Amino acid sequence: MPVRTERALEHIAEVVVEVPPVNALTSRDFRDLARQVTDLGRDPSVHALILRSGIERGFAAGVDVGELTSGGSRAVVEVTRSCADAYAAVYDCAVPVVAAVHGFCLATGVGLAGNADVVVAADDATFGLPEVDAGGLGTATQLARLVPEKKARWLAYSGSRISAADVHRWGGVERVVPREELLEEARRVAAALAAKSPAVLRRARASLQAIDPVDGIHRLRDDKNVNRGERNRGEPEHDVVCGKGNSQRLDLHTVTRR
Repeated sequence: MPVRTERALEHIAEVVVEVPPVNALTSRDFRDLARQVTDLGRDPSVHALILRSGIERGFAAGVDVGELTSGGSRAVVEVTRSCADAYAAVYDCAVPVVAAVHGFCLATGVGLAGNADVVVAADDATFGLPEVDAGGLGTATQLARLVPEKKARWLAYSGSRISAADVHRWGGVERVVPREELLEEARRVAAALAAKSPAVLRRARASLQAIDPVDGIHRLRDDKNVNRGERNRGEPEHDVVCGKGNSQRLDLHTVTRR
């Protein structure tokens, strides 16, 4: 299955995303991820959750551009909604979410990791928003949870990538470990959380979400409205969602709608 649940340790669930070759997710994949994260958060036996990739190359690279380009506007709406649902599920999960990130973490990868509570990264992890090079917008809200505000602006405007070490230096990544130690370290972090009182931990998470100065769910809605907004006068006509004006760039640089 593209998205599955595994349990290796007591009271810890792992949601594994495995959509070869680069974890570019379809609307169905996003819905499955949202459902599993939500259901696990409601399970009283689950005290912490790990979100990780099941592919070798990286964490996630965006959305399935094939679905966008072949399905027209209806597909754009469906992918947008399902992607937003996945982001919201991670953000609203009743238990703490630990993201285990390796390799590329682009577009929706940043969205999912940015909405997690704790990020553990391999030393080969890189983070970025390539949407600007494909004529798209999105995920800046979650990026701003990982890096300082001015750095988030630069990354969103330039499409540049930064290393896990840089994000760790700014506080967005909790720990950076060798690639071969990533899963073990993520499980160690999740186990430390799962050992706490589950009732207190759930209330603590709800309290922190309630005082979050950047409400990710409302930002998702606002950003979708911006992306649907009118073209500035004088801009060339092109598809700002699917990046048709620059389709040759849509390899790993898939477009993420909020």
